[in-house]
Amino acid sequence: MDLGLASMRILITGSTAGIGFAAARQFALERARVIVNGRTQDRVDAAVSRLRAEVPQAEVSGIAADVSTAAGCDEIVRQAPDVDVLVNNAGVFAPRAFEDISDGEWLAFFETNVMSGVRLARAYMRGMIERNWGRIVFVSSESGLQIPVEMIHYGTTKTAQLAVARGLAERTRGTGVTVNSVLPGPTASEGVSAFVRDLAAQQELTIAEMEASFFETARPTSLLGRFLSPDEVASMIVYVSSKAASGTTGASLRVDGGVIRTIA
Repeated sequence: MDLGLASMRILITGSTAGIGFAAARQFALERARVIVNGRTQDRVDAAVSRLRAEVPQAEVSGIAADVSTAAGCDEIVRQAPDVDVLVNNAGVFAPRAFEDISDGEWLAFFETNVMSGVRLARAYMRGMIERNWGRIVFVSSESGLQIPVEMIHYGTTKTAQLAVARGLAERTRGTGVTVNSVLPGPTASEGVSAFVRDLAAQQELTIAEMEASFFETARPTSLLGRFLSPDEVASMIVYVSSKAASGTTGASLRVDGGVIRTIA
């Protein structure tokens, strides 16, 4: 199936590893022009090199910039003044008891998980509307609908992303621009995998035992009962960014392994 992404300019924030990198690889396989982003030049260079090795025909470049800051977003726009597809994937998470979450940490989570997407959408949406074609995708989380008690600040920012995405979809009404959210469930990204390894070591469990324990206690509603792979989430991101997904906008699309039990 040709998704109609050849030669499209694709920017994916937080794409040096995990879901972001998996999406970058799948976009590259669709012959899109991919822009990788990360906070440090070393990680960006490594991701670009890996993509070129895995997808020899890939047209890929990189921008090192911290999207948790206005200056970082401005730098991305300076280097890539226009894109056809914006994937707001950059995000942070950290388990923390509500009582221990400081004002500073609340604000830091909001700057990274919400304001990065707000700033970049504001910069790119006008050009998409003028061309009457574009895609904006927010990578949210099932935690945006089912706030995890161990990460209330994280869940709150993911709910905010859903609100922003829906509002922007309303703003693009009647155009060829779509705005959607993708809601991954627990995914074996770089950060999550490291977290699970650390927990397993602390509790003297194998990785498999730790994964089983996690889904028994923290996500018992999961129908898959396992961590998703980054590629499973990336497939939805790439599809909803494509010409084939022209009828989907204002939606919250789940790739959650069945964690969310509601049918609407």
